[in-house]
Amino acid sequence: MIVLHVQKVSGISGSEAHLLQLLPDLKRRGWDIRFLMLHEHEAGAWEFARELEAGGVPVDDVSMRTDVDPSTFFKVLTYLLETRPTILHTHLVHADAYLQTAGLLAGIPIRLSTKHGFNEFREGRVFALGDRTIGALAHRQIAISRGLARYLAMTEGFSEPDFEIVHYGIQAGNEPQPYTGDVPRFLCIGRLIPIKGHVVLLRAFRKVLNEVPNATLEIAGRGVLEHGLKDLARELDLQDSVKFLGHVTPVQSAIEQSLAVVVPSLGEGFGMVALEAMERARPVIAAAIGGLEDIVREGETGLLVPPGESDPLAQAMITLAKDPARAAAMGVAARARAIERFPEDRCTERTEEVYRYWLDARLNGRVRGALDSAATASSASTQSHDTR
Repeated sequence: MIVLHVQKVSGISGSEAHLLQLLPDLKRRGWDIRFLMLHEHEAGAWEFARELEAGGVPVDDVSMRTDVDPSTFFKVLTYLLETRPTILHTHLVHADAYLQTAGLLAGIPIRLSTKHGFNEFREGRVFALGDRTIGALAHRQIAISRGLARYLAMTEGFSEPDFEIVHYGIQAGNEPQPYTGDVPRFLCIGRLIPIKGHVVLLRAFRKVLNEVPNATLEIAGRGVLEHGLKDLARELDLQDSVKFLGHVTPVQSAIEQSLAVVVPSLGEGFGMVALEAMERARPVIAAAIGGLEDIVREGETGLLVPPGESDPLAQAMITLAKDPARAAAMGVAARARAIERFPEDRCTERTEEVYRYWLDARLNGRVRGALDSAATASSASTQSHDTR
């Protein structure tokens, strides 16, 4: 019984890192996991494939010439007819569009789709209609946070209760050391792209320096906004207090050298950086949006602020900069929450629950009852794994 996962890959980011953990774990638990990679010959795609194969998961690939490529559809349809997976599990837009359609034509018994993130293009009416139409081909939609399910309901018209919620998970490392720096050091990790909110962060940090002049901010990551953000930092006279680190690995080391981690995203499907910070016992200052609201508990493991607003973000940073003892206490609570509520095994177990439910429903002749009760089952399973 083959379980085929499919995604278009250009590099290793949030969803890819998730799959690098999840798929080998499912393989170790006895599932016949395989991966079909859509790609445009990006170097990062092959890096991902090598890492996944090192984890014991076989990888096949289909190259695409453009986003809309009819030849890709016939390639994946042929692949499905030859491979005959029992479960087809797609991730992100390209895999949904090509594979859910081909999967229907190929008669794949169980078709699932996981949504991973916020995207500006989702807010267009034409895309929303198309995505809902494609989504209807899958037997079940999965979202990586309740916040993401809510966003998709608001922007695209999906039914929020119809989503299964399967959070990302994290493996607990050794007990981290408390922050002992002489100055309040903040860290932001993420691709330098508009939706990550770095412009808001830099403007907020200008206000932080007015009250906490010895504070510092480190920004880890690369992206299309790198030069523009460096120009903005110079314009705001932040050169002596802001440092751009570029790509950082391992991120845990950088996190441990900070007082707190800031996640100012304008949209975030889950917020893995926040969870990584919490596991390293650092409080998180985050925008109250998407999955970040599932992860961070206001006033307990960090501070939540309105997305896109520099004044509340600045005030939250000032609050922790002036009260390192409170920041440390939040960090301790954050690690406890990360380990208890978001363990790596739970993500795998929830995925297995979804698979077993649909195997039972589709292969044991209880399709009608399963479909009729799907929303009820989803609501119950989500409540049983509530993160609040």
